[in-house]
Amino acid sequence: MNDVGKIVIIGAGPTGIGAAYRLKKLGYTNFQVLEASEQAGGLASSYQDEKGFTWDVGGHVQFSHYDYFDRAMKEALGEDGWLHHERESWVWIADRFVPYPFQNNLRYLPREMIAKALRGLAERPPRTPSPNQDFGSWIDQTFGRGLREIFMEPYNFKVWAYPPERMWAGWVGERVAVVDIGRVSENIILEKDDVSWGPNNTFQFPRYGGTGAVWRALASQIGAQHFRYNTRVQAIDHAAKRIRTEEGEQIAYDRLLSTVPLDVLGRMLHPCVDEVMEPASKLLYSHSHIIGVGLTGEMPAKLQKKCWMYFPESNCPFYRVTVFSHYSPNNVPEPETGKFWSLMTETSESGVKPVNRETVVEETIQGLLNTGLIHSRDQVYHTWYYVAEHGYPTPSLERNELLRKIEPALKKIGIASRGRFGAWRYEVSNQDHSFMQGVEWVNWTLLDVPELTVRFAETANANWGKWA
Repeated sequence: MNDVGKIVIIGAGPTGIGAAYRLKKLGYTNFQVLEASEQAGGLASSYQDEKGFTWDVGGHVQFSHYDYFDRAMKEALGEDGWLHHERESWVWIADRFVPYPFQNNLRYLPREMIAKALRGLAERPPRTPSPNQDFGSWIDQTFGRGLREIFMEPYNFKVWAYPPERMWAGWVGERVAVVDIGRVSENIILEKDDVSWGPNNTFQFPRYGGTGAVWRALASQIGAQHFRYNTRVQAIDHAAKRIRTEEGEQIAYDRLLSTVPLDVLGRMLHPCVDEVMEPASKLLYSHSHIIGVGLTGEMPAKLQKKCWMYFPESNCPFYRVTVFSHYSPNNVPEPETGKFWSLMTETSESGVKPVNRETVVEETIQGLLNTGLIHSRDQVYHTWYYVAEHGYPTPSLERNELLRKIEPALKKIGIASRGRFGAWRYEVSNQDHSFMQGVEWVNWTLLDVPELTVRFAETANANWGKWA
């Protein structure tokens, strides 16, 4: 094992925790994690509000491509610390629920919509895949104009906050079910549901404390001596290998792993590195508005088994709603009484999709009424509002070329950048991917084992790490 001196990790989200966890497992103790907030978790943090409701920063579900990650999760919370769910996800469209994946369950739609979707599928342009294909043309060639207009374009704009033509198609991988016209037609004719597609058709969730409970538990097991919370990095002197905090403290390092967003990292570097700052400033991302709605009374029967729902139409600001009290009854106060339940909504924002932050909570409640998820404002007991300024790293058309400039420039000054926004690769930015990016960076740094997840997304998503 290489002795590389003092390792400093910026950020105690899944990537930073993954790196620290692996260092601890290898017996390497000369490391420190700096975290700007008061707890571990990053974008996978959880919060309990003043009314006793627990909320995540978005609708996280946990499934895995790696045995190593699975073992860490079991170590974090034990066998009894998890609840296990079968995914039940739906699309609300045309005043009805359609099972997910939408494109495999068109029989639920009005007849004229079914006809439009099938006509578009029959008239699809030929597939012309290329390494630089835009997402809009991929939608046309995969789904046809009918499904694009009915669902794919309005929904994806609500999620990403950018038009599909500005996005690279290569991010899709396992995340979108492609269409088999024979299968679609058979499901319509035989009135057959088709709901088992996808890697997250089963998932687990912490019994107590939300998703953040996992990362708080692992941080505690790694050891408090390795973590400094409420410590925000202001500048990185890469020539002197020193970090300056907002409080003016100087922290020396020999190896540095950053998990902060690349555009933020570029502004931290002193002396300035134009080869990082200039391309990083062109990376696209969206803000995420997370609005939790605590509700009184009994949950309606139509929602009791649902996990999350997608909303492509314009009668609500959100693109996804999670039935968060279904994930764990302990996400609401007094779970044993059945007095409360909760919904958690997500709304995106960008320069081309603005959000009024003064009115978005009220617009969300009205959206819940418009879509029939609640029937009266009197049900609303409490709301919680959180903005993740960096919500989604957009896989824009220019992203890969920008990263090809940034990564060697960072390597030249001895800084590794990993994680959801540290690597800026959405296709490998789930909790398991992010955790393993930290693990694999340590393996590379101390053991000379090449990294895979951040370099080879298709391999990672093919469950390469699922060993017996």
